[in-house]
This record gives sequence, structure tokens and C-alpha cells, in this order.
Amino acid sequence: MPLPRVVAFSASINRPSRTRTLVEAIGAQLGRHRRIDLSVIDLIDAGPGLGALTRDGLPPAAEALVAAIEGADALIVGTPVYKGAYSGLFKHVFDFVDAEALVSMPVALAATGGGLRHALVVEHSLRPLFGFFSAHIAPTSVYAGGDEIADGVVADATVAARIEAAGRELDALLKVSRGADREKAPAA
Repeated sequence: MPLPRVVAFSASINRPSRTRTLVEAIGAQLGRHRRIDLSVIDLIDAGPGLGALTRDGLPPAAEALVAAIEGADALIVGTPVYKGAYSGLFKHVFDFVDAEALVSMPVALAATGGGLRHALVVEHSLRPLFGFFSAHIAPTSVYAGGDEIADGVVADATVAARIEAAGRELDALLKVSRGADREKAPAA
């Protein structure tokens, strides 16, 4: 059986970024529970043409990013928080994702921000977005403020514990979703 394809998407426009550190850490934690084929994608990988109005107007790099999200077996998504919400470009990427592509897909949610006042963005913005897609969302989300990631390393024990929980939960969701896929597969 092939390894599960896990896409860790960081909606930061910077590289390196705290958001990328966070999604990579969740991916690494998932990798401690099972072997995976992990791809880490940054928003900047879409290139400057992400501003297209329709999916067929996307340039190849942006289309590849959307296709990678749709083709994953599981997602780890993270966004920086801007003015109390996920980034507009993050949402724009998911505006191109087919409404059926993420049904029952395991997803772990993460965000970074300047302080605790942004922490509920995950619950009040990201969780409803992936609920729309009928994704299977890990119960534990991960938020890291400005001082909780330093020099590309998670520096806060509470954030590290949430990363561990999110990785464990994503593993459990993958087991369930891959089992359901086998049940739907035609007998050989």
C-alpha cells in the first residue's frame, strides 16, 4: 500500500516563517506515528498569478498548489493571522478547491499570530471553513504567538504538547479514512 500523501500548506508569504515551522512540526509529529509522504508547500510557491478570478485562469504553479491540496490523503494547514482573520490569499487558494475534494479528508489546523488575542481564529475561522468542505478535522488545533516559536523552533511547552496531540489525532483520522477507502474499493 502506498504511503499516505500528506500536504502541509503554509499560507505565509515569507520563507522561512513561523507558520511553516508550525506545519512542519505537526508533519514531523505525524511522521513519528506512521510513515508518510510529506510535502510542505508555501503560499509563495503559487507564484504571482494567484490573483486569477477563475481556476482555469491560474498559472501552472498556482494550479499545481491547488491540485496538491485536492490530491492529498491528509492536510496540515496553517496561516498567519492578519487583523483578526486568516490571510486573504489563504482563503483565495481554498476558493479554487473543488467543494467535493476534501470530503472526509483528515485535516489538522494551525495558525500563528502576534499574541493571544488572535488564538481563536483557528476555532472561529479555520474550523468553519473546513467544516464547509466536510473534512474530518483533528480536535486539537495549534496556535503559536510571537514568542512561542524562536529561530525556527517551537519554544513553548504548551504549543509542543498541542503539536503532539494534533499529530496523534491526524494519525487516528488517517487510519479511519484509509480504512473507509479500502471498504469502498472493488474486490479484486
